[in-house]
Amino acid sequence: MKEWKDDVKLNSFLEQYGLTAVFNEHLIKHALLCEFEQGETICTQGESAHFLYVLVSGKIKVYTTSLDGKILILSFKQPLEIIGDVEFVNGAELLNTVEAVSDSVMMVGISFEWLKRYGYNDAEFLQFLLNIISHKFYRKSTTMSFNLMYPVEVRLASYLLSVSTTKEHTVAEKLDWLDLKDLANFIGTSYRHVNRVIKQFCLDGLIEKKKGVITIKDSAGLMKMAKDNIYEQ
Repeated sequence: MKEWKDDVKLNSFLEQYGLTAVFNEHLIKHALLCEFEQGETICTQGESAHFLYVLVSGKIKVYTTSLDGKILILSFKQPLEIIGDVEFVNGAELLNTVEAVSDSVMMVGISFEWLKRYGYNDAEFLQFLLNIISHKFYRKSTTMSFNLMYPVEVRLASYLLSVSTTKEHTVAEKLDWLDLKDLANFIGTSYRHVNRVIKQFCLDGLIEKKKGVITIKDSAGLMKMAKDNIYEQ
């Protein structure tokens, strides 16, 4: 993690996402601007939570690990997203592990110490937390329904779009970090079924797979296949 000592950049992110209306002057005074590289862990499941992080740039993935070491990816998130909100409210350990997916992930971090001192009695801040947590429950319910109602082809297309870090439909993007077992777990199907659909996507020209690495060749085609990029909602 790299901590930026740049108040201008910090304030620019706060203003961009309307956070100056959420965080009072005391909280802003103690806010930090943190940068994480691709693959870097932002927080780890089971550890004590000390910071509320606000994602303001880049993409992250959230996953949980079972006692026998199996990993289940829960979601991919883009700005504006909050990490540590439930832990702050409940005083619990971190529920999940959060990892940077894009090359650079920027977070605004505020220590729980300052949140307890200056945020507990702040109506604007508490309303902000309530909205964020409520929306997370809504997204979880929607994702579960999506996995039950749509075929694997639609789910896989949606997943690949969700992990993409570019918005252009004409740029090929290599997903060299992608784990197909994680992918299968996330969209609720078997590893073998995923491989069958991937082969079909390759034949259709949507993606390319070489030496275990998937490259998105036709994002517009995947978007048409996905119908709705549900995993980013």
